[in-house]
Amino acid sequence: MEIKKILVTGSSGTIGTRLCEKLLEQNYEVVGVDLKPNQWDEKINELTIIGDLCKKETIEKLPKDVDIVIHLAANARVYNLVVDPSLARDNFESVFNVLEYCRKNNIKRFVFSSSREVYGNIEKTVISEDEARIANCESPYTASKIAGEALVHSYNQCYGMDFIILRFSNVYGMYDTSDRMIPLFIKLTKDNSEIIVYGKEKLLDFTYIDDTVSGVIKCIENFDSVKGDIYNIASGKHISIIEVAQMLQKHMNASSELRLEENRTGEVVRFVADISKAIDKLDYEPKTPIDVGLKKSIDWYMENVYNE
Repeated sequence: MEIKKILVTGSSGTIGTRLCEKLLEQNYEVVGVDLKPNQWDEKINELTIIGDLCKKETIEKLPKDVDIVIHLAANARVYNLVVDPSLARDNFESVFNVLEYCRKNNIKRFVFSSSREVYGNIEKTVISEDEARIANCESPYTASKIAGEALVHSYNQCYGMDFIILRFSNVYGMYDTSDRMIPLFIKLTKDNSEIIVYGKEKLLDFTYIDDTVSGVIKCIENFDSVKGDIYNIASGKHISIIEVAQMLQKHMNASSELRLEENRTGEVVRFVADISKAIDKLDYEPKTPIDVGLKKSIDWYMENVYNE
């Protein structure tokens, strides 16, 4: 059955906003659901149901005739969930409620946004999809994603719901005014303020937003031939966060002081995704190297956030 109508949870978030934009450009019928209105795109805002997916009344508002659900909604700041683990419980509850909505309405296609956090801190740096281990669970956020993946698998086994699980890694680029690392570093660099780097040895895989969204769209376009599997959606390259800060300083002609602190509780220290499966099966192709992506990000923030 052809996919025409798509429900995107978390449609006002960073990935959700960009995904909805691209889907609308390709003439899909899109419905969003989010706790908050979309501050970036009025058209997406008009298509968004405002509500909490942990609450029955929100679930009851969702359309019953969608062809696929892309579940992006989550409390996604790792350290915030260390401080307040109830946010992880909300993540799990929202996955459960959306899967139940799918089951009761015979919606058979489900894409779950997971995270590279599920791999934890292991000896390897380049990590493939079969290397997630419960024993390496570093944080309540990680636990919510591992549990969500398990629940998705159970709905496949028990109810025949087809799925794809995508593990994202440090998505950046636009539509994000949180204190995630890159938007925060851009703000601090702009103000020439001190930048605190948590973990001088931290090496991570940063993925430009358009590359992330291209991976999601590949799954939608090829769902029936690539379903029932897990894919790393990332750049396949790693860089230290010190180097990221230095690149931003160079692009912005700034000299913010860098202060090194110990890695914080719950955070992964070294990760680069093995994206060979996504390349082979999805025809996924990340096109934006970190230096180019950072420059695009700076341009977007200066035009849309710091343009006063």
